[in-house]
Amino acid sequence: MGALRSLLPLSRLNDQQYTAATASYGHNLIIASAGTGKTSTIVGRIAYLISQNVKPEEILLLTFTNKAAQEMVERVAAFFGREIASKIDAGTFHAVSYRWLKRKEGKVVLKQPRELKTLFRSVYEKRTFSHIDCATSAYGANYLYDVYSFYQNTELNTNFEEWVLTRQDEHAVYAAIYADIIDEFEGLKKEYGFVNFNDLLLHMRDLARESDLGYKEVLIDEYQDTNALQGTLINAMRPPSLFCVGDYDQSIYAFNGADISIIGSFTTNFPDAKVYTLNKNYRSTVPILSLANTVIAYNERIYPKALEVTRTAEAQSPSLLIYEELFDQYHGIAQKIGDSSTNREEIAVIFRNNASADGIEATLREMGIACRRRGGTSFFDSKEIKALLDIYTLLVNESDMMAFIHLFDYAKGVGSAIAKELFVALQKLGRGSFLRGLYSPDSEISNPFEKRRLNHQLGLFDDYAELGSAGRFAKLGLDPNFMGNPILKHAKLSKDSATFLHDLFMLFRQLRDIKEPKAAVQKIALSNLYGHVVEMLSTRRAMTENGSIDERAKNESQERIRRKCTLLFELSRPYKDHERFLNAMVLGSQDLTQGEGVHLLSIHASKGLEYQEVYVIDLMDGRFPNRKLMSRSGSIEEERRLFYVSVTRAKDRLFLSYAKYDKIKKTNFVPSQFLFEAGLIPKDEIYTALVEKGTITKEE
Repeated sequence: MGALRSLLPLSRLNDQQYTAATASYGHNLIIASAGTGKTSTIVGRIAYLISQNVKPEEILLLTFTNKAAQEMVERVAAFFGREIASKIDAGTFHAVSYRWLKRKEGKVVLKQPRELKTLFRSVYEKRTFSHIDCATSAYGANYLYDVYSFYQNTELNTNFEEWVLTRQDEHAVYAAIYADIIDEFEGLKKEYGFVNFNDLLLHMRDLARESDLGYKEVLIDEYQDTNALQGTLINAMRPPSLFCVGDYDQSIYAFNGADISIIGSFTTNFPDAKVYTLNKNYRSTVPILSLANTVIAYNERIYPKALEVTRTAEAQSPSLLIYEELFDQYHGIAQKIGDSSTNREEIAVIFRNNASADGIEATLREMGIACRRRGGTSFFDSKEIKALLDIYTLLVNESDMMAFIHLFDYAKGVGSAIAKELFVALQKLGRGSFLRGLYSPDSEISNPFEKRRLNHQLGLFDDYAELGSAGRFAKLGLDPNFMGNPILKHAKLSKDSATFLHDLFMLFRQLRDIKEPKAAVQKIALSNLYGHVVEMLSTRRAMTENGSIDERAKNESQERIRRKCTLLFELSRPYKDHERFLNAMVLGSQDLTQGEGVHLLSIHASKGLEYQEVYVIDLMDGRFPNRKLMSRSGSIEEERRLFYVSVTRAKDRLFLSYAKYDKIKKTNFVPSQFLFEAGLIPKDEIYTALVEKGTITKEE
């Protein structure tokens, strides 16, 4: 045992961490509260497994982010060498599933939610709900997609139509149409080989049920945020040993399907389970942790625990900042940050709602204080870069219908449904090849457009007009080789959308012989086709409240777009292969963080991070706790866990703030009940008013 304890990763653990890290094989649950060293414990566990002759490739480490997995593997590499550490299968549920499916199937076309929502809309837009007499409006396309995704993550037994009938009572009249949209959407995904993040887990679960994946132990970080689908995947793997690390007080993803009952029922599901608790907090001071514990104690205890603080030096108590008006709050906090001696990189402003972030970000920038906003639009998420990469995607993979549909968001008068019809028609004209359909359409096909199926019950109506004449575009000066293409007969093509198609034709004729990524990026950025994108985006961004266009703002917007294109050109320089460059841009964008200075973080984005100085803002009832979100899929317990996570990010100084009034909306605010629970505001007549109103109960 002495030799084992001297093993470096284990030698650095306290007694609680060491006991957990060296637990017997089987079903082990480690309750690791905020700041108690869960990462060190997981790394210690991996070291223990390797010392017990478990091969690194027999270890699966599942984490909430790929960055967390990478950091843990790096720490293992520091002790055992990179060759051993690199054999550990580590990553998020989705990343691990993606690698397994790539090994098994060779090619997996993974699509982001943004892309698949566009495909989903193309199916949805063919339906009409106006023939149904119902007081409740049908879900919009994007929201229905989100509802379906939530269903996939949480429902294990019933089909989608039955689920809507039983769980979404007021939408029962639309259930058959919703289900038919889902069926067609899934059929299209299968036809084009697209998979989304949920599909990865579903396919991985099937794979695990069919064969032994060879893992001796599966370690799961952030176990409290596991959802039902992930839970069934773990069960399907049937690992001889499970090592699950989590904290029910930090379960904050119920809106995304996370099921706190999974960690809560661990000992029921696994009667032989052993539960270990890490309760020595190394992060926060006594006053900060005391406040966090006082508030979270209002939630029901699933597993008993009492955090101990290891930092015993004199510490500053959390401060409550009260402001008369909402923007006084943002200016006041910005001023405090400006006067603070704390390194800007060690300061975080944490918010519950995006509107809160907008106010504080604008104020900080106005005062010249550098800041970066987590969850904001990164370089690769900007519409102009996504549009350029959509064009590039078609150059690399002409079968990518999603890239085509996304691109046509910038063609006036062409919605997702029409864009899909154009792509399918071009493939038909090209005998399976979209590009061949564009340049050498089959002369025997005069009408490449699908006849729509009719079903009034499922909202499918025949509103498709007769074919139009390509002659209506004769005065546009289109290339003669393009004018004869039957694609121009689509009845709903306007002059603008025909020009857009023509510019696509002209650009890809130039791109066909270009071999170097940098030349392709430059050609796309300077093309008439991309010019439509620049014009539409800059016009939207320069539109004033009265609908007029600020020409100066429009020119500045266009200049910013061009600068981003130049940056993408610089990024392309080292690459000699189109596919490698595109993969690097799509995959590499995920972990990109830009900027410096004060961190502006949503509570969800702050999870797992720590800062010397933390400001939790907008602690007004309705905003935090967010009553609107609670009424949809949350609860006061979930909001309280969010509060717990936000305040336990602070190491040394914690500031909690609220405002009494919003002069723009002319709204009076009541302080958050969490401030009452923390003992920062007495339970006076305001608290009584909340009880009488029914907003909170006396028990709270």
